[in-house]
Amino acid sequence: MHAEVQNLFVRIHLLYLAQNQDLTVSDALPLLEERGYRVGEREIKQELEHLTQENFLTAHGDQWSLTGTGIEEFKEIIAVFGRVSEELLGTGKKTSTA
Repeated sequence: MHAEVQNLFVRIHLLYLAQNQDLTVSDALPLLEERGYRVGEREIKQELEHLTQENFLTAHGDQWSLTGTGIEEFKEIIAVFGRVSEELLGTGKKTSTA
C-alpha cells in the first residue's frame, strides 16, 4: 500500500483505538502491526501529532485522547466507509460508470 494511503488508514485506526482508551505510541504500535500496518514508533507519533493538530486528539504527556471533534469526525468516517464498502464489495446496488 502506498505510504500516503497507509497513513490515512493508520490515522483512522488511531481514532478508532482512541475511542476506548488513551493512546501511547508504545501501546498503539502492536495494535497497528496486528492489523497489518508496517509502521514504526516515529510514524505513529507523527500521525498522533497530525491528529492533534487537526483537533481530533488531545495530548497529555505521552498519551493522546479523543476530542469531541475527533468523535464527530470518526462518525463521519464510519458513514463514508459504509457507503464505500457497499460499492466496492458489491453489497449495494451497482451503478453505471458510463
